[in-house]
Amino acid sequence: MSDSTGVSMKEHRLCELREFLMSRRARITPAQAGLPDGGARRRTPGLRREEVAVLAGVGVSWYQWLEQGRDITVSPQVLDSVGRVLRLSSSERRHLYVLAGLNPPAPEVDPGVDDMCGGLRRLIDAWMPYPAHIMDAYWNTVQYNDAAAMVLGMCPGIVQNCLIAFFTDPVYRARAAGWEKLAGQVVAQFRSACSERPDDDGFREVIARAKQLSPEFSEFWERRDIAPGGQLAKDLTHPVVGALHVETTQLRVPARPDLVIVLHTPRPDTGTAEKLEWLATPEGRREAMHPVGG
Repeated sequence: MSDSTGVSMKEHRLCELREFLMSRRARITPAQAGLPDGGARRRTPGLRREEVAVLAGVGVSWYQWLEQGRDITVSPQVLDSVGRVLRLSSSERRHLYVLAGLNPPAPEVDPGVDDMCGGLRRLIDAWMPYPAHIMDAYWNTVQYNDAAAMVLGMCPGIVQNCLIAFFTDPVYRARAAGWEKLAGQVVAQFRSACSERPDDDGFREVIARAKQLSPEFSEFWERRDIAPGGQLAKDLTHPVVGALHVETTQLRVPARPDLVIVLHTPRPDTGTAEKLEWLATPEGRREAMHPVGG
Protein backbone atom coordinates (compact mmCIF):
# COMPACT_ATOMS: atom_id res chain seq x y z
CA MET A 1 0.00 0.00 0.00
CA SER A 2 1.27 3.49 -0.89
CA ASP A 3 0.30 6.99 0.17
CA SER A 4 -0.57 9.88 -2.11
CA THR A 5 3.12 10.47 -2.89
CA GLY A 6 3.64 6.92 -4.12
CA VAL A 7 5.82 5.97 -1.14
CA SER A 8 4.97 2.57 0.34
CA MET A 9 4.12 2.27 4.01
CA LYS A 10 7.24 0.16 4.54
CA GLU A 11 9.46 2.75 2.86
CA HIS A 12 7.90 5.45 5.02
CA ARG A 13 8.50 3.40 8.17
CA LEU A 14 12.16 2.76 7.32
CA CYS A 15 12.66 6.44 6.51
CA GLU A 16 11.25 7.34 9.92
CA LEU A 17 13.56 4.74 11.49
CA ARG A 18 16.58 6.37 9.84
CA GLU A 19 15.65 9.86 10.96
CA PHE A 20 14.78 8.71 14.48
CA LEU A 21 18.07 6.89 15.05
CA MET A 22 20.10 9.79 13.66
CA SER A 23 18.31 12.27 15.93
CA ARG A 24 18.79 10.10 19.03
CA ARG A 25 22.48 9.48 18.24
CA ALA A 26 23.11 13.20 17.79
CA ARG A 27 21.92 14.06 21.30
CA ILE A 28 24.27 11.65 23.14
CA THR A 29 27.70 13.11 23.90
CA PRO A 30 30.83 10.95 24.08
CA ALA A 31 31.14 11.87 27.75
CA GLN A 32 27.65 10.54 28.44
CA ALA A 33 28.62 7.29 26.74
CA GLY A 34 31.90 7.06 28.69
CA LEU A 35 34.08 7.84 25.64
CA PRO A 36 36.75 10.49 25.03
CA ASP A 37 35.34 13.47 23.14
CA GLY A 38 37.83 13.23 20.25
CA GLY A 39 38.84 16.89 20.47
CA ALA A 40 39.01 18.84 17.23
CA ARG A 41 38.71 15.68 15.14
CA ARG A 42 35.02 15.34 16.07
CA ARG A 43 32.85 17.31 13.68
CA THR A 44 29.53 16.66 15.42
CA PRO A 45 28.66 16.70 19.13
CA GLY A 46 26.91 13.33 19.08
CA LEU A 47 28.18 9.77 18.82
CA ARG A 48 29.52 8.31 15.61
CA ARG A 49 27.80 5.30 14.08
CA GLU A 50 30.78 3.06 14.77
CA GLU A 51 30.79 4.13 18.41
CA VAL A 52 27.13 3.18 18.82
CA ALA A 53 27.85 -0.19 17.18
CA VAL A 54 30.77 -0.96 19.48
CA LEU A 55 28.94 0.11 22.64
CA ALA A 56 25.86 -1.92 21.63
CA GLY A 57 27.95 -4.98 20.74
CA VAL A 58 26.80 -5.18 17.11
CA GLY A 59 28.63 -5.06 13.81
CA VAL A 60 29.50 -1.63 12.46
CA SER A 61 28.14 -2.47 9.01
CA TRP A 62 24.94 -3.86 10.50
CA TYR A 63 24.28 -0.73 12.54
CA GLN A 64 25.05 1.45 9.51
CA TRP A 65 22.48 -0.48 7.49
CA LEU A 66 19.95 -0.15 10.31
CA GLU A 67 20.41 3.62 10.52
CA GLN A 68 20.29 3.90 6.74
CA GLY A 69 16.82 2.39 6.86
CA ARG A 70 17.73 -0.74 4.94
CA ASP A 71 15.36 -3.70 5.02
CA ILE A 72 17.37 -5.98 7.33
CA THR A 73 16.49 -8.51 10.02
CA VAL A 74 16.51 -7.18 13.57
CA SER A 75 15.94 -8.84 16.95
CA PRO A 76 14.49 -7.45 20.18
CA GLN A 77 17.79 -8.12 21.99
CA VAL A 78 19.79 -6.05 19.52
CA LEU A 79 17.28 -3.20 19.54
CA ASP A 80 17.40 -3.18 23.34
CA SER A 81 21.20 -2.86 23.20
CA VAL A 82 20.97 0.03 20.76
CA GLY A 83 18.26 1.64 22.89
CA ARG A 84 20.46 1.35 25.97
CA VAL A 85 23.37 3.11 24.25
CA LEU A 86 21.08 5.85 22.93
CA ARG A 87 19.43 6.22 26.36
CA LEU A 88 15.93 5.76 25.01
CA SER A 89 12.97 6.24 27.31
CA SER A 90 10.28 3.57 27.57
CA SER A 91 8.10 5.30 24.99
CA GLU A 92 11.08 5.87 22.67
CA ARG A 93 12.04 2.21 22.96
CA ARG A 94 8.53 1.13 21.97
CA HIS A 95 8.67 3.57 19.06
CA LEU A 96 11.96 2.03 17.91
CA TYR A 97 10.38 -1.42 17.90
CA VAL A 98 7.46 -0.23 15.78
CA LEU A 99 9.72 1.51 13.26
CA ALA A 100 11.86 -1.65 13.02
CA GLY A 101 8.76 -3.73 12.27
CA LEU A 102 8.60 -5.63 15.57
CA ASN A 103 5.85 -5.93 18.16
CA PRO A 104 6.63 -3.36 20.85
CA PRO A 105 7.27 -4.46 24.46
CA ALA A 106 4.71 -3.88 27.17
CA PRO A 107 4.49 -0.23 28.24
CA GLU A 108 6.53 0.77 31.26
CA VAL A 109 6.34 3.75 33.59
CA ASP A 110 9.02 6.33 32.88
CA PRO A 111 10.65 7.59 36.11
CA GLY A 112 9.90 11.19 35.19
CA VAL A 113 6.11 10.81 35.39
CA ASP A 114 5.78 9.52 38.95
CA ASP A 115 4.24 12.82 40.05
CA MET A 116 1.31 12.30 37.68
CA CYS A 117 -0.65 10.61 40.47
CA GLY A 118 -1.41 14.04 41.92
CA GLY A 119 -3.04 15.10 38.67
CA LEU A 120 -5.06 11.89 38.49
CA ARG A 121 -6.22 12.46 42.06
CA ARG A 122 -7.50 15.90 41.04
CA LEU A 123 -9.22 14.34 38.03
CA ILE A 124 -11.31 11.88 40.05
CA ASP A 125 -12.09 14.54 42.68
CA ALA A 126 -13.31 16.82 39.88
CA TRP A 127 -15.62 13.98 38.74
CA MET A 128 -17.71 14.50 41.88
CA PRO A 129 -20.56 14.00 42.57
CA TYR A 130 -20.13 10.90 40.41
CA PRO A 131 -18.08 7.90 41.59
CA ALA A 132 -14.56 7.49 40.23
CA HIS A 133 -11.57 5.45 41.28
CA ILE A 134 -8.11 4.45 40.07
CA MET A 135 -6.89 0.84 39.87
CA ASP A 136 -3.47 -0.62 39.26
CA ALA A 137 -2.85 -3.27 36.59
CA TYR A 138 -4.13 -6.01 38.94
CA TRP A 139 -7.32 -4.07 39.76
CA ASN A 140 -6.16 -3.07 43.24
CA THR A 141 -7.79 0.19 44.26
CA VAL A 142 -5.19 2.96 44.39
CA GLN A 143 -7.38 6.04 44.94
CA TYR A 144 -11.08 6.86 44.96
CA ASN A 145 -13.30 9.90 45.43
CA ASP A 146 -16.00 10.47 48.05
CA ALA A 147 -18.81 9.37 45.74
CA ALA A 148 -17.12 6.00 45.22
CA ALA A 149 -17.05 5.55 48.99
CA MET A 150 -20.74 6.42 49.37
CA VAL A 151 -22.02 4.47 46.37
CA LEU A 152 -19.57 1.58 45.96
CA GLY A 153 -18.65 1.11 49.62
CA MET A 154 -14.92 1.74 49.20
CA CYS A 155 -13.27 2.22 52.58
CA PRO A 156 -10.16 4.15 53.70
CA GLY A 157 -7.06 2.31 54.80
CA ILE A 158 -7.92 -0.88 52.92
CA VAL A 159 -6.08 -2.16 49.85
CA GLN A 160 -9.11 -3.44 48.01
CA ASN A 161 -8.92 -5.56 44.87
CA CYS A 162 -11.92 -4.72 42.71
CA LEU A 163 -12.19 -8.22 41.24
CA ILE A 164 -12.12 -9.99 44.60
CA ALA A 165 -14.40 -7.40 46.20
CA PHE A 166 -16.94 -7.92 43.41
CA PHE A 167 -17.29 -11.56 44.47
CA THR A 168 -16.77 -11.29 48.24
CA ASP A 169 -17.88 -7.86 49.49
CA PRO A 170 -21.44 -8.28 50.86
CA VAL A 171 -22.12 -4.53 50.70
CA TYR A 172 -21.27 -4.23 47.00
CA ARG A 173 -22.99 -7.49 46.14
CA ALA A 174 -26.19 -6.39 47.89
CA ARG A 175 -26.20 -3.17 45.90
CA ALA A 176 -25.49 -4.68 42.45
CA ALA A 177 -28.72 -5.48 40.63
CA GLY A 178 -28.29 -8.22 38.03
CA TRP A 179 -25.10 -9.31 39.76
CA GLU A 180 -24.76 -12.67 37.99
CA LYS A 181 -25.00 -11.20 34.50
CA LEU A 182 -22.50 -8.50 35.38
CA ALA A 183 -20.12 -11.02 36.95
CA GLY A 184 -19.49 -12.76 33.63
CA GLN A 185 -18.58 -9.45 32.00
CA VAL A 186 -16.27 -8.45 34.86
CA VAL A 187 -14.36 -11.75 34.74
CA ALA A 188 -14.09 -11.57 30.94
CA GLN A 189 -12.57 -8.09 31.19
CA PHE A 190 -10.09 -9.25 33.85
CA ARG A 191 -9.03 -12.18 31.66
CA SER A 192 -8.46 -9.72 28.83
CA ALA A 193 -6.22 -7.64 31.13
CA CYS A 194 -4.31 -10.81 32.07
CA SER A 195 -3.75 -11.69 28.41
CA GLU A 196 -1.72 -8.51 27.97
CA ARG A 197 0.82 -9.82 30.52
CA PRO A 198 0.75 -13.62 30.22
CA ASP A 199 3.91 -14.13 32.31
CA ASP A 200 3.00 -11.75 35.14
CA ASP A 201 2.93 -13.49 38.53
CA GLY A 202 0.86 -10.64 39.97
CA PHE A 203 -2.18 -11.68 37.94
CA ARG A 204 -1.69 -15.31 38.93
CA GLU A 205 -1.73 -14.33 42.60
CA VAL A 206 -5.02 -12.43 42.21
CA ILE A 207 -6.62 -15.33 40.33
CA ALA A 208 -5.47 -17.86 42.92
CA ARG A 209 -6.82 -15.69 45.74
CA ALA A 210 -10.16 -15.18 43.95
CA LYS A 211 -10.53 -18.92 43.36
CA GLN A 212 -9.79 -19.60 47.00
CA LEU A 213 -12.42 -17.15 48.22
CA SER A 214 -15.16 -17.64 45.62
CA PRO A 215 -16.32 -20.84 43.91
CA GLU A 216 -18.48 -18.60 41.75
CA PHE A 217 -15.41 -16.84 40.42
CA SER A 218 -13.84 -20.20 39.58
CA GLU A 219 -16.92 -21.14 37.56
CA PHE A 220 -16.88 -17.91 35.57
CA TRP A 221 -13.09 -18.10 35.09
CA GLU A 222 -13.28 -21.57 33.53
CA ARG A 223 -15.60 -20.25 30.82
CA ARG A 224 -12.54 -18.48 29.35
CA ASP A 225 -14.61 -15.58 28.02
CA ILE A 226 -12.73 -12.49 26.85
CA ALA A 227 -14.03 -8.92 26.72
CA PRO A 228 -12.04 -5.69 26.33
CA GLY A 229 -12.05 -3.27 29.23
CA GLY A 230 -14.22 -0.42 28.07
CA GLN A 231 -17.75 0.27 29.22
CA LEU A 232 -20.18 -1.63 31.40
CA ALA A 233 -23.76 -0.74 32.27
CA LYS A 234 -24.37 -1.17 36.00
CA ASP A 235 -27.63 -1.08 37.90
CA LEU A 236 -27.15 -0.45 41.62
CA THR A 237 -29.55 -0.22 44.53
CA HIS A 238 -28.39 2.29 47.13
CA PRO A 239 -29.93 2.03 50.63
CA VAL A 240 -30.62 5.78 50.78
CA VAL A 241 -31.52 6.93 47.25
CA GLY A 242 -32.64 3.65 45.70
CA ALA A 243 -31.96 2.66 42.08
CA LEU A 244 -28.85 4.05 40.38
CA HIS A 245 -28.09 3.41 36.71
CA VAL A 246 -24.53 4.17 35.59
CA GLU A 247 -22.01 3.40 32.89
CA THR A 248 -18.50 2.55 34.02
CA THR A 249 -15.73 3.55 31.63
CA GLN A 250 -12.13 2.41 31.93
CA LEU A 251 -9.55 4.95 30.76
CA ARG A 252 -5.80 4.52 30.40
CA VAL A 253 -3.12 7.19 30.49
CA PRO A 254 -0.20 6.26 28.21
CA ALA A 255 2.33 7.84 30.58
CA ARG A 256 1.02 5.64 33.43
CA PRO A 257 0.25 2.28 31.79
CA ASP A 258 0.21 0.68 35.25
CA LEU A 259 -2.99 2.55 36.17
CA VAL A 260 -6.60 2.48 35.00
CA ILE A 261 -9.08 5.29 35.70
CA VAL A 262 -12.66 4.08 36.20
CA LEU A 263 -15.36 6.72 35.81
CA HIS A 264 -19.02 6.13 36.64
CA THR A 265 -21.39 8.23 34.54
CA PRO A 266 -25.15 8.48 35.18
CA ARG A 267 -27.21 7.04 32.36
CA PRO A 268 -29.57 9.66 30.88
CA ASP A 269 -33.22 9.92 31.82
CA THR A 270 -32.86 7.67 34.87
CA GLY A 271 -32.79 10.29 37.64
CA THR A 272 -29.36 8.98 38.68
CA ALA A 273 -27.53 12.27 38.23
CA GLU A 274 -29.94 14.06 40.58
CA LYS A 275 -29.63 11.31 43.21
CA LEU A 276 -25.84 11.40 43.11
CA GLU A 277 -25.86 15.18 43.37
CA TRP A 278 -28.06 14.95 46.47
CA LEU A 279 -25.81 12.30 48.05
CA ALA A 280 -22.91 14.76 47.78
CA THR A 281 -24.76 17.42 49.80
CA PRO A 282 -24.21 17.66 53.58
CA GLU A 283 -27.65 16.13 54.20
CA GLY A 284 -26.99 13.29 51.78
CA ARG A 285 -23.58 12.59 53.30
CA ARG A 286 -25.10 12.39 56.79
CA GLU A 287 -27.72 9.90 55.71
CA ALA A 288 -25.23 7.85 53.70
CA MET A 289 -23.11 7.40 56.81
CA HIS A 290 -25.90 5.41 58.47
CA PRO A 291 -27.90 3.83 55.67
CA VAL A 292 -30.65 1.40 56.48
CA GLY A 293 -29.53 -2.05 55.32
CA GLY A 294 -26.25 -0.59 53.99
